[in-house]
Amino acid sequence: MRAAWISFLGLALLLAQALVATAQTRPDSFADLAERISPSVVNITTSTSVATNGVPGPVVPEGSPFEDFFRDFMDRNQGPDRPRRSQALGSGFVISEDGFIVTNNHVIEGADQVTIEFFSGVELDAEIVGTDPNTDIALLKVESETPLPFVTFGDSDTARVGDWVMAMGNPLGQGFSVSAGIVSARNRALSGTYDDYIQTDAAINRGNSGGPLFNMDGDVIGVNTAILSPNGGSIGIGFSMASNVVTRVVDQLQEYGETRRGWLGVRIQDVDADMADALGLETASGAMVTDVPEGPAMEAGIQAGDVITSFDGTEVEDTRQLVRVVGNSPVGKAVRVIVFRDGETQTLMVTLGRREEAEGAVPASIERQADPVEQEILGITISTLNDELREQLGLDENMTGLVVTDVDEMSEAYEKGLRAGDLVIEAGQQKVQSVEDLEDQIAEAQDAGRRSLLLLVRREGEPRFVALTLEDS
Repeated sequence: MRAAWISFLGLALLLAQALVATAQTRPDSFADLAERISPSVVNITTSTSVATNGVPGPVVPEGSPFEDFFRDFMDRNQGPDRPRRSQALGSGFVISEDGFIVTNNHVIEGADQVTIEFFSGVELDAEIVGTDPNTDIALLKVESETPLPFVTFGDSDTARVGDWVMAMGNPLGQGFSVSAGIVSARNRALSGTYDDYIQTDAAINRGNSGGPLFNMDGDVIGVNTAILSPNGGSIGIGFSMASNVVTRVVDQLQEYGETRRGWLGVRIQDVDADMADALGLETASGAMVTDVPEGPAMEAGIQAGDVITSFDGTEVEDTRQLVRVVGNSPVGKAVRVIVFRDGETQTLMVTLGRREEAEGAVPASIERQADPVEQEILGITISTLNDELREQLGLDENMTGLVVTDVDEMSEAYEKGLRAGDLVIEAGQQKVQSVEDLEDQIAEAQDAGRRSLLLLVRREGEPRFVALTLEDS
């Protein structure tokens, strides 16, 4: 009996210790952490020369007794073309003892002088090592006679919704300030191609931009970048670019002074349920290729209408994931790309190019036109191309397809965004140059038991796929 009682007391003690440990995950105070990492956080002041050419001075009525006074004042203090200085404030953090500093690109963009103020009060001028507008990250460098206190990046993928975080920076120009909160959401996208934001309710205001978001170990898991606010102040919805995105950018800026992202060379869109049905895909996943300009993908044999389902061993869920995994791949690397084409999968080897060198890639050309004919099909009135339509739409002479001249506003085609002036290039992943071509693809899809037909449509040069439901035959 006594042994059982001792055993029970031991178990109770272990449970009590576990409860205490769990309770301690919420800190009683952030003071020790703030004291330890504050010396690595900096305030940033930028200065920009702004020309005043053509900027009018104060208007004084002609003949006024103050006319001569104002004229003399303007001549002495400004002159007709004297530039003025514009200043902005932001935050940043030191990542190495030899003076590399991370901040937001928008904090230092256009600046001709950048001054770093340290927690100790020391001020040093910084040079811009490199910037990446795509992720809004910039890398600066200062020269210091003594080693600088610095912080390290943590693994942002381990941050969980509900974890405690602490933001530091220079909000509203008030100097070094600390705010605390939790991770409110993960994997947020705002407007950038490579967005991967951590959302937090830790107070972030203007001037916090470029400052660090810390976990409770004192590791940087994000760079404070933006807020969602109707009034310009914090309402508890702030966004920090995830550290696993930032570290890749910083490494490249430190090594090359610029980013070097992998480039596949395709235009893509997400696959919806109707498109999946039209293609015979089991699930609405992957990235649909809408166009293949000259580049790595074309050389490897990727075609418009292919659905990329795997890239370099990673299953592709949607376009956003594909863009990020390609961008994170080394330039010049040969990768396996699996595509779904004509009901089967194919594996292609692609040697990646560099995205920064390919921003102006020209879309691939397509075959020539057929004679003009007009007809209403699937809620749209279509016509083959003629010289008049080419001129109206500003189309290249090598462009072919069927022009949408009208759309029934009660039709599914209208609901899915088709409009007059759109150019239908493909139907059922086959090029169409005549009404008969389109009718043949409709009949083929119906014979195969498909409920919808996939159209490749261009509008002002931009391609996208639209799946339209077929009528019962």
